[in-house]
Amino acid sequence: MCQHQPPCPTAESADRESARRVAHHPEQGWSLLCNGVLLFEDTGELLPDGRVIAPHRPLDTGQVTTAA
Repeated sequence: MCQHQPPCPTAESADRESARRVAHHPEQGWSLLCNGVLLFEDTGELLPDGRVIAPHRPLDTGQVTTAA
């Protein structure tokens, strides 16, 4: 599917999220990558073969809270 040089990572690669976007719909919360992966704003993914990758955003946001 990818026509870029060098080619983007495949949908099976660990770094699949670094493929280029071919469609981006932030108002709907998703992007289509050139390797066929649907990437959702919650970091979940739908792979071209139908497999689902659960959201995997970091749990620690690095924010410091203070007592009031």
